[in-house]
Amino acid sequence: MTEPQQRHPASWWEQFPEASERFDAAHLTEALGELINPNIASQLLRREAEIATEVMVRYLNKPESGELAERAAKSAERLAATLDRIEDRSGDASMVAEARATCHLLLGRLGEAAYAAEAFVPTQKVLRAFVGALRMERFDVDLAVKMLAAGFEPAAAIRSGQIVGKYSWWPSWLLQVITERAMDGQLDDETVEALDKCAYADLDPVQVRVARRLLAGEDALIDASAQRLEALGEAHAAEKLRAGDLATVALAARLVMSSQ
Repeated sequence: MTEPQQRHPASWWEQFPEASERFDAAHLTEALGELINPNIASQLLRREAEIATEVMVRYLNKPESGELAERAAKSAERLAATLDRIEDRSGDASMVAEARATCHLLLGRLGEAAYAAEAFVPTQKVLRAFVGALRMERFDVDLAVKMLAAGFEPAAAIRSGQIVGKYSWWPSWLLQVITERAMDGQLDDETVEALDKCAYADLDPVQVRVARRLLAGEDALIDASAQRLEALGEAHAAEKLRAGDLATVALAARLVMSSQ
């Protein structure tokens, strides 16, 4: 028997709108509605939820429209009243759990909507809806979603997505390195600065392999490279390399390999 997926509390989801000034509630409402509404068993109730969602999305895209504001509010209230009547008659809230998630969404309770949706929608899809609503430029959506799914807090995942998105022009091997660092929780400003120097170093394939191994912290290679740097008169660089200074990796890879 498949175990139910772990759900995130409403407060966890509520961090997303706070993370971006450009958070797009219309995008989220439409995307999350498309995930939730097909799961509503009753055809009539599903159609009512779909109509209410469509009206709300139109309003959120044109918040200055008084007419749409009124229609959206009435549609959400009507759906909520319908669900209340069904619950009162049946005495079973689970009968309308899916539609209740839509109701939370339309009433602006985004965290509660996401928490409810996780009971029947894969978390990965809900995550993509929220990350997509951030509307951030030069942002690595896939990395952010991957980190969130791995258990990182939204702030850390969003920051990493911004960093990697900013440096999307880097060569593929460096993007792989920075992605691995992010997934290991080791992506800080010093690391990014060092990797950026590697990006500008224009290393050949052999030097790239050496740089990757140095970045991975291979002790034997670091020691051998430091010795070669010392032989080339780069004692200071050798000392920094042994001390774990990532900024010397590009220099070490280039000088060491060119000396052979």
